[in-house]
Amino acid sequence: MDDPIVIVLLTLAGVAVLKWLVLLALGKGSLARLGLAWQAFRGVMGDPALAERVRPVLVPPPPEEKKPPKLSGEPVRLLALLQREGRLLDFLLEDVSGAPDETLGAGVREVHRKSQQVLKDHLTLEPILPGAEGEQVEVKPGFDPSAIRLTGNVTGQPPFKGVLQHHGWRVKDYKLPAPPAGQDDLVLASAEVDLP
Repeated sequence: MDDPIVIVLLTLAGVAVLKWLVLLALGKGSLARLGLAWQAFRGVMGDPALAERVRPVLVPPPPEEKKPPKLSGEPVRLLALLQREGRLLDFLLEDVSGAPDETLGAGVREVHRKSQQVLKDHLTLEPILPGAEGEQVEVKPGFDPSAIRLTGNVTGQPPFKGVLQHHGWRVKDYKLPAPPAGQDDLVLASAEVDLP
């Protein structure tokens, strides 16, 4: 075994076996993609444009920081109208526990009148169930539980007979103006500053 040719041949054979074992490990136990890898290697080495197209696949760019999506102001447009016309938010967020009943009653009357007008101008409402409160009604099979809430002794299957406590409301149509261009549609009421 002192023959240098045998030593060189055995070294080459060992390197070849080691190379195949490395390729088998990289291929996760399969050499099926070896031909494709060889073509990709030759293509990338010979074509700089192909190398640039392959680079993002092998070294993807870091993920961009995603900003949270901007809230839509559409759901609060009606609330903005109720604040602008009737100052409903100011009334609801104010501590009225110490206000005299006469003052509170006068304020409520004004907020009610103006807020009611906003609703009439911008919403078309309809009752979910016809009839007056206190009347007997029948809830038929297949009713929408988001539209009709059953209370009391709820057992069995519909139809149910009971007393109408509230007829409910459904929006049939609405007309809400879009805010002027460039205005933040999440601002319900502007801050007011009086300059001297």
